[in-house]
Amino acid sequence: MDFPPARGRRALVTAGLLLAVAAPAAYATLDGDGTPSAAAAAPARGAPYAETRLLFGTERSDGGPAVTDGQFTAFVDEEVTPGFPDGLTVQSGRGQWRDASGRIQKERSYELTLLYPLARAAESDRRIEEIRRAYEKAFAQESVGRVDLRVGADF
Repeated sequence: MDFPPARGRRALVTAGLLLAVAAPAAYATLDGDGTPSAAAAAPARGAPYAETRLLFGTERSDGGPAVTDGQFTAFVDEEVTPGFPDGLTVQSGRGQWRDASGRIQKERSYELTLLYPLARAAESDRRIEEIRRAYEKAFAQESVGRVDLRVGADF
């Protein structure tokens, strides 16, 4: 079937615009295998919370002995739990980072996850910064990593 040139161009432009607008929405709701994604199918749940992850190394910058599991547990009990008594999660791991001198350091590490209501974010921020400074001072650390996210949480 032949279209007059103007009508054919209009039809192609219209089809292109429809594809440009509809395709991203269609792909946004599909996983890589073409099935609906969990995010598209799951209703939003939970209240607005902040999630903070703190990354603690165990090798001391002053060359002293590495932080032990017992020392880290005592630190959490004394410095973290009083400010976040509702709960937290600690995971052990291995990490690496570039120190102030430019060397790659590999070490045993801990990841501490805190969840707190956004309404308490300013108060929690102050406490988290105190935790970071206390660990740096107590265990001769150059820094304690921090990652902050906004999440929905339901308990």
